[in-house]
Amino acid sequence: MRVLGIETSCDETGIAVFDNNNGLMAHALHSQIAIHAEYGGVVPELASRDHIRKCLPLITQVLNDAGLKGTDIDGVAYTAGPGLIGALLVGTSIARSLAWSWQVPAIAVHHMEGHLLAPMLETEVPCFPFIALLVSGGHTLLVEVHEIGNYKILGESLDDAVGEAFDKTAKLLGLAYPGGPALAELALQGEPGRFKFPRPMTNRPGLDFSFSGLKTFAINTLTANDNNAQTRADIAYAFEDAVADTLAIKCKRALQQTRLKRLVIAGGVGANLKLRQKLSQLMGKLGGEIYYPRPAFCTDNGAMIAYAGYLRLQAGQSQSLNMNANARWSLESLPPLL
Repeated sequence: MRVLGIETSCDETGIAVFDNNNGLMAHALHSQIAIHAEYGGVVPELASRDHIRKCLPLITQVLNDAGLKGTDIDGVAYTAGPGLIGALLVGTSIARSLAWSWQVPAIAVHHMEGHLLAPMLETEVPCFPFIALLVSGGHTLLVEVHEIGNYKILGESLDDAVGEAFDKTAKLLGLAYPGGPALAELALQGEPGRFKFPRPMTNRPGLDFSFSGLKTFAINTLTANDNNAQTRADIAYAFEDAVADTLAIKCKRALQQTRLKRLVIAGGVGANLKLRQKLSQLMGKLGGEIYYPRPAFCTDNGAMIAYAGYLRLQAGQSQSLNMNANARWSLESLPPLL
């Protein structure tokens, strides 16, 4: 079965083809960073319009790269949520139209299930069950995963998602959009130990997160010190260290609570090197296993949508011709594979 995957949940247009015999045949990604940079964040209307411009040319490119025609596709998978509703509707309408034209089934894919399954595209894949830490610009989730579609959310952010906290803190430090990678780069020049940021919600039981206070702590620290290049680098270091420590502490709790030994990290923040280092050290101490997708598949991409869609289409699941996009969509509501 060959499945075309379409990802348009936010500010990246991702297209891919996954084949059950040949694996990932081709994929392409268009980023909208240049469009949104002058605004310091994603403008939903501009994001939707750019998906309209880029989606069909990227589909043509990916099919050509794979040596395929539209009639060679056996199913179409598309991100139906969560995300920006206008952006989601672009991908949904194009996917539904192509599926109708090619007379093949279509499947709505949950964006975070796509991230959760992205490590399955690598050579070494995790076995079920495992704990998944899903960290992106819009989501921070700890999920107990027993099988595809059998998800239990153990913890989530009560305010800012971790990627959002990175971007907001980077902005107050005067860094360009997107802020997360820029802050991580600046942190490499920081002095360890000059500033000590709190590890929020780690001094109480539970697995939920809160990152908005770290942004306030960063503002207060910057105000109380000379606003120069070294101070900003030291703040970036302390902020990144606090976030990585907090995530590691919560992952350890989740693993101990569930008595599981496997940890999957996915989502855009999953590419952060300090986070990977701390979590690798944690799993080494616990004698467990850790899995990541390659950095290109940490951010939003069509490959994860094509793969997640393939699994559900292969199990006989599909959608009617009705448009179904959801800005909010619980991961726990997904049905298991039959």
